[in-house]
Amino acid sequence: MKIIGVIGGSTCSEEIYNIAYEVGRHIAKRGNILICGGLGGVMEAACKGAKSEKGLTIGILPTNDKNSKNPYVDIPIVTGMGEARNIIIVKSSDGIIAIDGGYGTLSELAFCGVLNIPVVLIKSWDIGIGIKEDNPEKAVDLIIKLIEKRI
Repeated sequence: MKIIGVIGGSTCSEEIYNIAYEVGRHIAKRGNILICGGLGGVMEAACKGAKSEKGLTIGILPTNDKNSKNPYVDIPIVTGMGEARNIIIVKSSDGIIAIDGGYGTLSELAFCGVLNIPVVLIKSWDIGIGIKEDNPEKAVDLIIKLIEKRI
């Protein structure tokens, strides 16, 4: 069982929401744990997908309030650190799937580069790290293979 991070914006289009949902679903279906920032948008969609397969979800919250989590987070980790919590998400992940996203996602990808964490990109930043794969199921398969190669 691996811990797979899903990163992306706290708001997103319906297309991105559906992609994130499928990513979360496939992470759980493969028996892995999903970790994310615990809020809305991509994070909520991925957690919702994981819960549809009875998966376990962890949310690393930027706030001081457990209730700020999305309704699909099983384990809320309260940090009160704002965007600084991004390093915790990355360091707690065996691999990361980045879906779309803004500057917060970009900062997490930079941490992945510094820490040599495997990354798969779905319609996300192209900064010279990670492998692009727009199919959610293939993206999950790929991140699992990258994690296994690393171990």
